[in-house]
Amino acid sequence: MEPTSTHRPLRGEDGRFYRALDRARHLAGKWGRARWLATCAALYLISGFYFVLADQQAVVIAFGKVRERRVPPGVHWTWPCPFSRVEKLKVLETKRLTVGVEAPDQVLGRATGDTSAQFLTGDQNIINIRLAVQYRIQDPARYLFNTRDVSSLLARTVESTLSSVVARRKVDDLLTTGKVIVQQGVQSASQELLDRYGCGVSISSISIESMAPPGEVLDAFREVANAREDRERIKREADSYANQLVPRARGEAARLMAEAAGYCEGRINEAEGDAARFTSLAAEYVKARETTEARLYLETMEEVLPRLKKIVVEPGVDLDLVQRK
Repeated sequence: MEPTSTHRPLRGEDGRFYRALDRARHLAGKWGRARWLATCAALYLISGFYFVLADQQAVVIAFGKVRERRVPPGVHWTWPCPFSRVEKLKVLETKRLTVGVEAPDQVLGRATGDTSAQFLTGDQNIINIRLAVQYRIQDPARYLFNTRDVSSLLARTVESTLSSVVARRKVDDLLTTGKVIVQQGVQSASQELLDRYGCGVSISSISIESMAPPGEVLDAFREVANAREDRERIKREADSYANQLVPRARGEAARLMAEAAGYCEGRINEAEGDAARFTSLAAEYVKARETTEARLYLETMEEVLPRLKKIVVEPGVDLDLVQRK
């Protein structure tokens, strides 16, 4: 027995009504699906917006290629995943790397031995050095894709450059006045190599944290350093003594020169006076020869006789009486 239907056949106005209702339901279903698809598409496209912070730059990789190498800070849009992806890097952040004594191995993540920090100097001495390297990301795209491990590459580059720079200098220069030159030389040469490798980093600074001879010869180097300090101290004391003595000697020399100049001038004046007196005497001698001779004789006797221990008397004068007087 077949079941009976509860619906009436669609006839007349009732049939048209139900047919219109079915069409409306069908259209409503189509429009609902379209709105749903449109909403999903809109949400999908909106997910392509991304925000880059003030200290960041972004790299956009779309359809397997780098489309934008340096996206500045702000709001940007790209094709959503899986067609593209965005890599954000802090380009203003200063990263730090240690090279040398007790520096961790950049690949294995463990401390290396002291042998990795020993460098041979130009005069065949061994010295331990530890450097602190500060660097920043210069080219985000190169930093991401040109090198697998930038930190390891940077550490090996700086270590190789340091070995080359140290090999051209003597150990005494390195331990005293050569540290700044070593820092500048290593930074310049390392940056040149990194630019050649295209790893996208820029070295901000390289500073020597420690530089010392190996422990086995440390005492000998300290003795040499102490001797050098004693030499410098004695030299400073000698320079100080010379600075005190030289002005004094110069003053004494100036005094003697002044006295000599005065004595010379006095002798010249005296000689000129004697010459003038002799010339005047010669003129008088020409005018009155006998009178001049007698006067000169008497003046000479007057000057000479007081210095003689002799008594001159006239004939007939009692010598004893003169001596008692």
